[in-house]
Parts: sequence; structure tokens; C-alpha cells
Amino acid sequence: MLLSGVGITETMASKSRVRRSKRQSKPMPPKPRAAKTRATKTRTVKAAAKPGRKRAAPKASPKAGPGLIETALAAFAHEVRTPLTGILAISNLLATSDLDERERRWVDTIKAGAEHLASLATLFVDAARSEGPGLEIRKDFFDLRTLARHAGDSLAGRAAAKGLRASVDISAKLPAFAVGDPVRLRAALENLIDNAVKFTEQGSIELHVAPVRAANGAAKGKANGRIGIAFAISDSGIGLTLSEVKRLFRPFSQANVSIAARFGGAGLGLSSVKQLARAMGGDIVVAQRKGGGTVFTLNVVLALAAGPAGASSSEGAAVPLSQGLRLLSVEDNPFGRVVLNTILTELGHHAEFIGQGEGAPDRLGQGTFDAVLMDMVLPGIGGVEAIKRIRALPPPHGRIVIVGISGRAEDEAAARAAGADAFLVKPVSPRALATALLEAARRAAAAT
Repeated sequence: MLLSGVGITETMASKSRVRRSKRQSKPMPPKPRAAKTRATKTRTVKAAAKPGRKRAAPKASPKAGPGLIETALAAFAHEVRTPLTGILAISNLLATSDLDERERRWVDTIKAGAEHLASLATLFVDAARSEGPGLEIRKDFFDLRTLARHAGDSLAGRAAAKGLRASVDISAKLPAFAVGDPVRLRAALENLIDNAVKFTEQGSIELHVAPVRAANGAAKGKANGRIGIAFAISDSGIGLTLSEVKRLFRPFSQANVSIAARFGGAGLGLSSVKQLARAMGGDIVVAQRKGGGTVFTLNVVLALAAGPAGASSSEGAAVPLSQGLRLLSVEDNPFGRVVLNTILTELGHHAEFIGQGEGAPDRLGQGTFDAVLMDMVLPGIGGVEAIKRIRALPPPHGRIVIVGISGRAEDEAAARAAGADAFLVKPVSPRALATALLEAARRAAAAT
């Protein structure tokens, strides 16, 4: 077998020499041969790039990656915001109860933690879209003064837990109501507050909220129905050098390595805050505070709005704006059901719950309901298809008020296109839910 193997090897080597000698004997100039080689390589590369070839499949994965990440984070945000809605709602209800000072501090701590988690979910989802077409800023009616006060309460609670002094100054000229993106605006403020508390070991933190010169250069305050708002958060913390300031707004970076090692964090928040500020017609600037520390000023431009009848800019998130509605809630999450039922009961409404969108049209035909609360992410058919099936019902069931609810802001366009009268992003406050039900019911009544 050894001799046979050697013979075969020699025969193959002999044939190889013959083939090489034949190629060498052909009169082929060096340059054309090089050109032919490049052409051959070009054809090979083009062939590999053609769709349908197995070799081309891995090249498509980088393009699909961001979309997959965005989808996964959006699903994550929805799942996280469902329990966060409950935590915030119950803590808001507890805050209106007769509590002693110690219990109220506990409630404030729960609220601050839930609000911070909600802001993180928002910032991470926005970061996943940073290389896409940009943020889709919502245009929701909201209570601007209440948002500013809640931010101040969050600051005061976190500062007190660390033994720091807190000061909150909200200008009397601040409009009561505005139109904008309150979810992202609150997320940005929570991030700035969290940084101020984290990087301050002793001293004080201050929040100032006031109208400023609008982006179009008009006079301070109202301009063409829009207004500039400045949220300034100053602290007596570690401070920043000019070189460190330049690094702050880069994604996944912090001022320096020692800060990252000492205080932790992914360095993601400020880049998302800047992205949000610019999407809302403003910006964020940072300056050194006199006497040591840092001042972050978040500027945004909002549309002015008149408050709905019966609403006020006072506290008391659980005050009902409409009474005695019978609601059909399509919600599959058991925790979400318990929380929503608690909120609706406090608002004076009665709710019946089902877990799948397929059953909503039949149940509407069997009972008398004033409105439908439709979660957009459901087992079986989704909220959009469920809304379409309801709208396909004959009157009066097909004209019922429908409020879409989701942890994903991007679901709003599809929900409204399917026929939703209003849309809420989780975490949903009792006041936001009451206002949405009132406004949706009024629009429906005006249309009949």
C-alpha cells in the first residue's frame, strides 16, 4: 500500500508539472493577465454579492441588527412599564391618604425609584433608535406645572435620602398646560436629577423652571403659540473641567475613567437627553457653578394649550374628571388588571376585564359599556386588529369610545388609524387616564 501511494503521488505530481509547463508555454503578456485576474476577482465578488447566494447571508445581518435591537427594547419597555404603571399609580393613591411623616417618606422613595426605572426604559429605547430616522416626538396635552412639581418632589426626596439640601423654584409665569412629549421630558429630567444626586456628596441641589426666549428669537415667553421652557438643575458636586464637558454627551461615555469606576453608570443618559432636547426644538448646556459644582440647563419648546373644562393644575392625581362610566378593559396582564381596577374604582368607574382582543366585539354586543380601554400588546390578535373589529360593528357599539394603552409610543399612529379616540403611554397616571376618558367621551358625544 505504501508503494501504491507513492506511485499515485508521483503520477499526480507529474501531471501537475505538465499542466504548469503548458501554461508557461502560452504567449500571454503580463499586463493582460493581470487585468484578467482582476476581472475574475471582480466577477467573483459580484457573484458573492448577488441576493440568494448563501455567502451573502451574513452580510445582511449587520443591517438587520439595529431593527432587531429596537424591537427587542420596545418589547422590553412595554413589559417593564406595565408593572411600573401599577407602582406609580398605587404610590400616587397612597400619597393622597392620611400618612404620617415616615410613611410618606417611604411612598416618596417608591415613587422616585419607579420614575427612575421608567426614565431608564425610555432612554434605552431611544438610544436604540439613535442611528435611525430620529425620535418621533409625541404631541400630548399635559399639565406642565404638575410635571415640574413632580420633578421637584423627586429631587427633594432623593436629596433628603442622601442628607442633601434641596431647593425647587417654579416660576409663577410658567403656563399651566402645554402640548409636547411629557414622557420623554420627564425621563430627561429624572436623568439629570439622578446625576446631580449621584455626584454630590454634600451641599445642595436646586431646580429652577421658568419660561425663556423661544427658539425663533421672539420675546421671552409666548411666541406664535409656542413657548420656551428652561429646566436648570445645579449641584455643589464634584464639578467638571472643560475637557470633561466635551465628553459628556457622547453615547456610552463619562467625564473620565475614575468617575465611571467610582459612581458607575453606562454613560448613556446625557446623549439621549441631548437627542431629546434637540428633537423638541431646544438643547442642553452645561456650565460650572460658582463656588464649585455644575449647572445643567435643559431647554425645550412646547406648544401652549388651554386646560380642559373641569381640570385644574392642582395636585390630587386621583381626582376624577368624569364619573360613573362602565368600561370594558382588554388587558391580559394580571398585575395590570389589579392596578387598573384600583385606579378606575378610585375615579368612580366600574371596569370589566377580558384577556384577549378576539372577545371584545362579542362582549360589547352582550352588555352596555361607555368606553373601551385597549392594551395594544395582547396574545392572539393585537390591539390594532381588535380596534378595527370593534369599529366594524354596527351602531351604537361600533362608535364606542376607545382608549389605546401601550408601553410603546410608536403604537399610537396605528391605534389612531384603526379608530382609537385617545392613546396613553405607560406608565399611566390616574389623572391622565381620567382626562383621556373625559376628552374622548366629549368628542364622541359631539360627533353624534
